[in-house]
Amino acid sequence: MTEYNLIFGAVLLFNVLVTFRASSYWKKYFPDSATADGVVGGGDEDPTPLVSGGGDDDDEEGESSGADDAEKGESDASESNAASDAAANIRHAHLLRKYLAVYLLAALSDWLQGPYVYALYDAYGYSQHEIAVLFVAGFGSSMVFGSFVGGMADVGGRRRFVVLFAAIYAASCMTKHFKSFAILMVGRLLGGIATSLLFSVFEAWLIGAHASAGVMSHLGKSFSMAQYGNSIIAILAGQIANRAANFAEFAPTSEDSGFYLGGFLGPFDVSLVTLILCGILASSLWEENYGDKGDGEDDDDDEGSKNGKASAAGALKGAFSATMRSPDILSCGIISSLFEGSMYIFVFMWTPALTTLAKEEMAEGEEFGGLPFGVIFSTFMVCCMAGSSIFSIAMERMKPEQLAVIVFSVATLAFAMVAYSPSATSTFLAMNLFEMCVGMYFPSMGTMKGMIVPEDKRAAIYNLFRIPLNFIVLFSLLTDLTPKVSFVLCGTMMAAATILQTRLKSRRVGA
Repeated sequence: MTEYNLIFGAVLLFNVLVTFRASSYWKKYFPDSATADGVVGGGDEDPTPLVSGGGDDDDEEGESSGADDAEKGESDASESNAASDAAANIRHAHLLRKYLAVYLLAALSDWLQGPYVYALYDAYGYSQHEIAVLFVAGFGSSMVFGSFVGGMADVGGRRRFVVLFAAIYAASCMTKHFKSFAILMVGRLLGGIATSLLFSVFEAWLIGAHASAGVMSHLGKSFSMAQYGNSIIAILAGQIANRAANFAEFAPTSEDSGFYLGGFLGPFDVSLVTLILCGILASSLWEENYGDKGDGEDDDDDEGSKNGKASAAGALKGAFSATMRSPDILSCGIISSLFEGSMYIFVFMWTPALTTLAKEEMAEGEEFGGLPFGVIFSTFMVCCMAGSSIFSIAMERMKPEQLAVIVFSVATLAFAMVAYSPSATSTFLAMNLFEMCVGMYFPSMGTMKGMIVPEDKRAAIYNLFRIPLNFIVLFSLLTDLTPKVSFVLCGTMMAAATILQTRLKSRRVGA
């Protein structure tokens, strides 16, 4: 029998260690390891001239004066650089606090809803086919509407569209109270639009804000902190949602009413309040930013450049044109779709995979008591946290393009182990390995896209990236693949992502 609690404890300890190593406390208590690569001079410095009492005193004094001036100049430059770095750190810390206050509320609202969507539809009495139709509609909405709302955000303002995200997702939450297939369908369509905004506009605002504040060198750290916080929020959301779902009984307001309260609606109500706070904080804390055209970009990037910015279609055409013309942007889009598509398939399949293996390992006549899904999910999230800390450590010595090759290679190996492992324990360990890759992937890809995707089309291109992703998700929903076949498919996509990332690295960093 798999010792899930023991594995959770080991993963938690590992996360504590790598988080400490990635933190500023490591540099505080182990300064030598942080500055070893930055020591200048050493034995190569010229020794101080010795006074010999001969006739060259004036020359020696001149040399000494010149050396003093040089040392003073180096000291002034060092102090200036230190002051500049300190100011940049202060600006970055202020920006990061503002971003996380809004983003983590948005992430919390999404995590609160996720585990209870299917359960709520089932509680309303809908068939598995009807529920599948609702899910397909949500992903289809994200694919269709998401393709152009990003361009609208670049033009209309990203903060404004974050507030719009909160309003749309809140409306989606409110539709969940109605036992009406048509109203629930509207809710799924709204949810699809909101999801597209969540995974594009927030990131686009963050990168634009870093550029405006002059702290682009801190972008990787920001993505790492956001991913780490997202994992903590996911664990917290599970606890809050569980209590909210059990707070009141699920029932209609009256016998003839189609309006319900309580039960599985509790998490959606908490999410609604969270979204209201998210919108308020975005309006009050964030400055507006837009998709500004870079100095080196052509004005004829999209057909009808004179009025392209005035329409969503023009923004979509411009994003598509820019993507197809740039091998780096196209590679980023394909790679992110392959990885995130595998991630979604993993989310759908890990529960039946572990359940099947656990039943196979049971002794004959033993009754299956279920799996500790709360512990398993928490273990996955702690692995994501560890992965984001590993990213921060790795960035001290390599570029994100280089790290991503390692991430996709390890993810390929992890899926091979999940697909062909004969035991629940080894399968679960391989799943945790993939979750660490997830924790490293998001800050790595976020940093790469921040450097590769043009600012004036950022949100539009990000949503364009999600079109093939949604195709992959719809394929997994509409086909009856076994967990093993699904994981083999995921491993194949990861192998393809590894090859594409290796080529991208060669173009941007070199062999």
